[in-house]
Amino acid sequence: MKRYAAVFFLLCLFLAPAISSSLAPPQAALSSPDNPFFKPYGTPFNVPPFDLIKNEHFLPAVEEGIKREQAEIDAIVANPEPPTFENTIAALDHAGIILSEVNAVFGALQGANTNKELQALARKTAPMMAAHRDNIGLNEKLFGRVKAVYDSRNTLKLDREQFFLLENAHRDFVRGGALLDEQQKARLRELNQELSLLTVKFGENVLAETNAFKLVIEDRADLAGLPPSVEAMAAEAAKQACLDGKWVFTIQVPSMTPFLQSSEKRALREKLHRAYFMKGDHDNEFDNKENVKKIIAIRQERARLLGYDDHAAFVLENNMAKTPARVDAFLKQLWEPTLVKSRQEAAALQAMIDRRGGGFKLASWDWWYYTEKLRQEKYALDDTALRPYFKLDNVRQGIFALCGKLYGLKFIEQPGLPRYHPDVQVFEVQEADGLHTGILYMDFHPQNSWPLASWTWPGTPWRTRPQSTSGNSRTRSWPISDSSPKSSPATAAPISWCCRWPLSLHQST
Repeated sequence: MKRYAAVFFLLCLFLAPAISSSLAPPQAALSSPDNPFFKPYGTPFNVPPFDLIKNEHFLPAVEEGIKREQAEIDAIVANPEPPTFENTIAALDHAGIILSEVNAVFGALQGANTNKELQALARKTAPMMAAHRDNIGLNEKLFGRVKAVYDSRNTLKLDREQFFLLENAHRDFVRGGALLDEQQKARLRELNQELSLLTVKFGENVLAETNAFKLVIEDRADLAGLPPSVEAMAAEAAKQACLDGKWVFTIQVPSMTPFLQSSEKRALREKLHRAYFMKGDHDNEFDNKENVKKIIAIRQERARLLGYDDHAAFVLENNMAKTPARVDAFLKQLWEPTLVKSRQEAAALQAMIDRRGGGFKLASWDWWYYTEKLRQEKYALDDTALRPYFKLDNVRQGIFALCGKLYGLKFIEQPGLPRYHPDVQVFEVQEADGLHTGILYMDFHPQNSWPLASWTWPGTPWRTRPQSTSGNSRTRSWPISDSSPKSSPATAAPISWCCRWPLSLHQST
């Protein structure tokens, strides 16, 4: 089973209020008694029982989750009482807990342990979920109740959190098409259906292209310049690919980057780099050019249908920048000085090439290699010499210690908790006074299941089911990915950690 390319899988679970009705066993449990989603997890900290969840459990759980959330929405709409914050906005916020949980676990496992079966499920459930979201967002009676509460918001004496929830609920309906006429709503549904499938297909193609390429080296002479640790990593990759006695490099970043930094074989650097930046552009079954065109066209049409100039304006409305013009202005502030510095660096690299009798013009696949050589020449700084000081466990403990000093957080390893793969490390997160804050799952090593093949990236937060029938606690989770080569000793990219970890902490608030 393929795993998440480079997943540093962070699932921090935070307490939040919940409704007890979501704990009632779904009707589907009668016909699927072994489905973990249809009964209490019974795990410490109520974490998902990854060891029990199977591919065949997801589709029935998604279907039941949609059915249950729709019933909850219907109950809100049918409520004979006048719309209030509690019977409309709060009730809407509490709806769909089971569905959110199933989709979250499915998304996590699809990334961390994907396979053909899960990909087929994604293709099936994506349009189902798009239709379900539209059934809620375009429900005229439901929006009528939300709007009634929103219009009287200044007289309701709401606290800060309630006011925030109300404003966001109303905004989500408007941005979801609630103000459109029936013909426009029908067209919006069509666009969302098509977009749901295109985005799944796009990701599948990138993943397929990433996994399809292997730079197989048979002659040791072609390893010239590579440090022993990189050779060992490539030999292990070859062994896993049943190519014993050879060396394999891929376009996963932890494999590609050290090769581009150290390999003296320019033609091989070019081959590897081209494979990386040409993903989805090979006019084959995984080509993404038409998918990109369609996605752009649909996003543009949808944005204009909703009253925005373009998709960028639609997306940025909910972000700090607010408008494309402000983003452009910010990027221009970065672009102009960056361009000057980049030209200076390019000139320095070209001068080094010329001094060494290269006889060629600097290209993108040369940048990593000559930057590393220039760093060694000017500062006697060798990245490979520093790497042993950044062993994976050392960097992890350094980050933990930093969080302890800044925020009082403690990380206690929990080897007995369920995990989706033996390599995963699990930690309980506590406040300084010992109060349980969450659960942290870490899987550091690059595999073949994540289409972005990146270093580190945070994922989408989610809340899981209540831990008791009193509904007084519910967990919150989100993933963050990282790529560290599985070598001996394993090393990590501290800059990557320091960049991404604060964002993951921000998501916990």
